[in-house]
Amino acid sequence: MMMALSLNSCTAQKELQTTVYETSESGHALKKITTFSASENPVIISLNPDEKFQTITGFGGSFTESSAHLLNQLSKANRKKVLDAYFSKAGADYSLTRTHINSCDFSLKHYAYAMVDGDKNLENFSIAEDKDDIIPMILEAKSISKDGFNIIASPWTAPPWMKDNKSWIGGKLLPEYNDSWALYYSKYIDAYKKEGIDIWGLTVINEPHGNGNNWESMLFSPEEMTLFVQNHLGPTLAAHGKSEVKILGYDQNRAGLQEWVDAMYKDEKTSKYFAGTAIHWYESTYDYFADALQYAHKKSPNKYLIQTEACVDSEIPHWNDDAWYWKKEATDWGWDWASEKDKHLHPKYAPVNRYATDIIGCLNNWVDGWVDWNMVLDRQGGPNWFKNWCTAPVIVDVQKDEVYLTPLYYTMAHFSKFMRPGAVKIGCTLQNKDLMATAVKNPDGSIAIAIFNPTETIQSIQINLNHQKKNISINAKALQTVLIQP
Repeated sequence: MMMALSLNSCTAQKELQTTVYETSESGHALKKITTFSASENPVIISLNPDEKFQTITGFGGSFTESSAHLLNQLSKANRKKVLDAYFSKAGADYSLTRTHINSCDFSLKHYAYAMVDGDKNLENFSIAEDKDDIIPMILEAKSISKDGFNIIASPWTAPPWMKDNKSWIGGKLLPEYNDSWALYYSKYIDAYKKEGIDIWGLTVINEPHGNGNNWESMLFSPEEMTLFVQNHLGPTLAAHGKSEVKILGYDQNRAGLQEWVDAMYKDEKTSKYFAGTAIHWYESTYDYFADALQYAHKKSPNKYLIQTEACVDSEIPHWNDDAWYWKKEATDWGWDWASEKDKHLHPKYAPVNRYATDIIGCLNNWVDGWVDWNMVLDRQGGPNWFKNWCTAPVIVDVQKDEVYLTPLYYTMAHFSKFMRPGAVKIGCTLQNKDLMATAVKNPDGSIAIAIFNPTETIQSIQINLNHQKKNISINAKALQTVLIQP
């Protein structure tokens, strides 16, 4: 039998002091909860701050030309509303972000910063394409963010003239342009710095396996990427005084992770310039590939392991329809195109479930950063030159100058707002196979616990920490963050 329980009721002398925020199918949107239900058999969550795992790098989303182009079309008030929602202390307070070098599918057209064929020294290099949209978006976000945020930059392809197929799509980098392409990253970092933007890290290429030859891409094998970093990119950045810029290898789905980290971290020479590994989630809508993540960590325990891209793909966003984001109605690319042996990895799914499950699963398996894809898209799921429609946490209608913060926005905020850079993942055990939980200890000494309840029933929870406890509950189909102050 359930009964009402007030957060402020005095139950025991050693009761933990907590603040609870919840996002739920029932309508809560990062709402502070002060009244709970209790039962005689609560789910036990036990915390152990002495059991320490990875240090958190951050959480956030991506600056794309599509997102920046849309923000340029909103009123100043709504543009600020969106950027405040993502970067202010009152909002999600994003701390780790990504952007693209050259164009990508979420660009308005193909472009690169050096389009003169044979310009090996990149004398015509220019980031003019970014000065009307991406750069102003980043600078405004910087002006809003109190703590600042780091940026990972990723190219989808080199300019076509550097590639064996002379195309934006597919093909490989010609060996005679290895040094030119390495120089390209360095010039990009310098150009952005001149605009007042520091680049924290790079991935070598987005999705080196390609994307089915659909939009911008450039192919590498694990060995080819490792040799390029070892012999060209790493030494070039070092020679140009950019050794502090983090180079992340791979940058594609987790199922293929083992062969990449085996090549990258084969020995001291191959691993010298790699700061870590970047991963995506598109291999499955429900499996976060714990074994692959564990393998990657054990192969390189002192390197970063960062999720750099995720989105609800192959879907046109649902406008002002919170309920859809909690229902198992979404499909991804694999719903139609996955091979028969992999079809089971791509069932219909609830978007909130996919985000919450994956982020918690990643944190429980050594991932230290988690970056969403586009911050803003329109009601079509673009703009996207390839018409590769996707969903973003914030959807806008530029014709009507309207903004919709979807439940995915609040899902991301549960992590980015309360689990800060420098936090340490701590021991967190949960005695229930239907729920998920993870916990970190922040630099200020507070502990943040994320709890996800995808079931149809309310669940009573007992949190145990150092002989102290707290009894709360989590609603059906809900995500909570529980903050324990030091």
